Parts: sequence; C-alpha cells; structure tokens
Amino acid sequence: MKAAVYHGPGGLRVEEVPVRELKDNEVKIQVKYCGICGTDIHIFHGDGGCCDVTPPLVPGHEFSGVVAEVGSKVKTVKVGDRVTGDPNDMCGECYFCKSGMQHFCKNNIGVGTTVDGGFAEYVIMREKQVYKVSDDLSFIEAAMTEPISCCLHGIDLCNIKAGDTVLVIGGGPIGMIMMQLAKNAGASKVIMSEPVEEKREQALKLGATKTIDPLHEDVEAVLAEYCENVNVVIECVGNVHTQADAVRFAGKGATIMYFGLAAPEESFPIRPDDIFKKELHITSSYINPYSFERAIQILESGTVELESLITNVVPLDDIADVFTKPEYRRTGKVMIQIS
Repeated sequence: MKAAVYHGPGGLRVEEVPVRELKDNEVKIQVKYCGICGTDIHIFHGDGGCCDVTPPLVPGHEFSGVVAEVGSKVKTVKVGDRVTGDPNDMCGECYFCKSGMQHFCKNNIGVGTTVDGGFAEYVIMREKQVYKVSDDLSFIEAAMTEPISCCLHGIDLCNIKAGDTVLVIGGGPIGMIMMQLAKNAGASKVIMSEPVEEKREQALKLGATKTIDPLHEDVEAVLAEYCENVNVVIECVGNVHTQADAVRFAGKGATIMYFGLAAPEESFPIRPDDIFKKELHITSSYINPYSFERAIQILESGTVELESLITNVVPLDDIADVFTKPEYRRTGKVMIQIS
C-alpha cells in the first residue's frame, strides 16, 4: 500500500509499504481521510507527542474510512461499514486502567504514534477501537471524531457552569471547537482572543459573543469592561507567552485549561501569589478518555460546525508540503485525502 512514512525529524516520505496480516481480533480499514494534528507537527520536528515515537512509522491518528477486512473473531463491524477509530488502545490491566485513569495506561498503544497510523491507504486496529458512523455523517466529518473527543475531555475538566464567562485563547480549529463546546456547555459569554482578523470574524459566526485582537488591544481592559469575571480560560495556542497570559486574564476562582501543546523543553515563570489571590484551578487535558462515543453523537447531532474549519484537502502524495510550508499552519484544519 501507499503510505507516508516518518523517518526521523524532518523526514516524511510517501512510499510503498507492505500491509501486515490481520489478527483474529483486528479490523483493516480503507482510509478515506486523515487529519493533520498539532501532535503530528511536533512529531515531524522531533518534539514527540503524547507517546514516544520510534521511526520508521506511519503517523496519523484522526481518520475515517470503510471496513475492508475483519479478523475471524470480530463481531461488531463488517466489511463495508463506514467507521472511524479511537487511536488509543489500553491494556485494561495496569494500575491506571483499573483506577479509572485509562489514558495514563502504562502499556498504551497509540495508532499513529507507537504503531502505524492513518496516513496510508489502510490502517489496522483492534475491534474495540473501531466505531461505526451513520450514513448522514460525511467521511471528512467523521475524521474529526478524534479531535472532538480530545476537546470533550478538556471541556469536561473545565467544569463550565451555566452562565459562565469563558475566554478561549487561539482561533485555530481546536480553539473554534472549544469555543462551540463551551457555548453548548452553558457559557453565556464566550470570548475569542485571536490576532488574525479573518479568524475573529469566523469566531463570531460560530457563536463567540466577543472577540479581541491581542496584538492591538489591551486584553485585560477589554475583559474588565465586558464582563464581571472570567470563569474559565482555555489556552489553545501551545505558546509559553499565551500560557502565561492565561494566568493574567483568569478571574477569581477561575479554571485555566492548558490545551495547547508547547515544546517539552519550554517553560514560563508563574507567581504562586497570583494563584493564591485568585484561587486558580490550573489543569490540562491528556488525550481522550471515555469520550469517543460522545464525540460521534455530537458530530451526528450537528451541534458543532466543522465545515468552515477545514480549509485544505491535500492528496497523500503532497503530504510533506503541509509539514514544510508554513502557509498551511496559518489557515485552518488540513485533511489528507487518501482514497
């Protein structure tokens, strides 16, 4: 099959690779679309993602497709089913799996991070990771299930209450999803801080009640005039400067969600006095435990708008351009079309 193979920092090449044989509990999926995630960009540059990556490896963990073959013991899906897949395969036996924290599994297998993933004509995964999607959901939408599920886990940890004010920092695809989920969770005011005018305009169309240009406006002054208190700050940039800003902009008793992934070696100073005087709750979100089925339900309900977030559809043969040409990262979500 044709696949994009990661050979180490800066090395991603489309090659012909063998398709391994199925085990009796596995499903082979003919991939239709696979999204490019910020984690994939980090891996390409050698920073790693949620798991350690050992090349050569086929990345890609946000995909949809059609079941092409099933193992002898597979019962829940059949050839021809339209599906997506949760890339995280937990052992179910370690301390964390047995303690309701399966996303910290000591033996986690990550499709697209520790084993071959979706930037290929076929991907193989265990039956328990495969989820059917309805005919009403397009393949390109179904490929967004994994990022939606990750965002859902983050939103759960924000503990948004009806009537809360939520500030989202960063208007990329994840920020736009988080903004919509925050609104759906009951936030009455949802503010988007984003320097790009087109993205601020898009945020208003998707439900933001206020936008701020952090490069040309005094964010703290705008917030003070617009709302009594910022209850939740969701940082979706993954930049140490905006992560430090999140502490400044958070209100009394606020929750700060660090959702954006900064480089592992980066850090920023924080004053405990700021945490103390505001009684801040600082948290982050690691992968997508117990949220994949809910993500499909949200997609099928149409309560999160995705079409405008997908700005580029690129054929597999041209995938390296997305990782090397910065103009792609200045737009929105990039989907790789496989078949």
